[in-house]
Amino acid sequence: MLAAYAQLNRASAQSYNPWDYIEAMIAKPEIGTPAGTPMDGTVADQGWYWDAYIQMPIKEGQDFHYTCEFDSAWIVLQSYGIDISLDEQLAIVGKDESLEPYYEETANGFEVWGGDVNNYYCGHINENILARARCNAMRKVFEARGLTITVTPDRESIQARLLQGEPIFFKSTVDMMPWRPAVWHSNTGEDWPIVLTNDHALIVMGFNEDEVIIRDPLGPTSTNWDRPWQWKTKWDRFLEVIAAQGNDAIAVGPPSPVPDATATPQG
Repeated sequence: MLAAYAQLNRASAQSYNPWDYIEAMIAKPEIGTPAGTPMDGTVADQGWYWDAYIQMPIKEGQDFHYTCEFDSAWIVLQSYGIDISLDEQLAIVGKDESLEPYYEETANGFEVWGGDVNNYYCGHINENILARARCNAMRKVFEARGLTITVTPDRESIQARLLQGEPIFFKSTVDMMPWRPAVWHSNTGEDWPIVLTNDHALIVMGFNEDEVIIRDPLGPTSTNWDRPWQWKTKWDRFLEVIAAQGNDAIAVGPPSPVPDATATPQG
């Protein structure tokens, strides 16, 4: 089985140009508005004006091969001044080890069988190319530190939350490149649309009418030795990619205000 995964992984890195869908940007953590702060006018950067542009720290590289969810979550948490290690994140999200994910190619396409990927991380974190978690599982990390979550499955909701200064954590493909569509069959009986081998987790940190800005913890790898920590992509391509992952995206906002217990009730 491991040999089959290695062969599939090599095939997934085939003849696509990593620059077909993304354009490099210079990562500038100091540019923009602090996370959780509503936008106040446009932000100029690198020759463009952006309707939203959130300050995001840089994480130079993933902890392990398949920790992109936790690496991107680390960036979001750091933007709110919160530090949680990989081990702490894993403990909060939890791992479903009841079934190590595996795939088959059938008459219906690629099908994956695994654990409860909507609520837990599933798969060996450093060996199984199918290992992953959906955003609903990762929301537990943010909520554990009091941050608020809004599901953002479309452009309208994504733009609205970005304008409030809330970064968007979403499931993607590496470099927005083409994918092999597949279905994840959870052992709970639920099915989820996924991409087979180039699954990734990223953060939207800004947008204008034409493009979105992405913070990426992956960095240089054999599929793109020049991959930057920040890049932009067209809205159309971005929406195609998140659709392939079941429009799996959430906005991470600041903690909800605590009601003033001393306030006089109205009415």
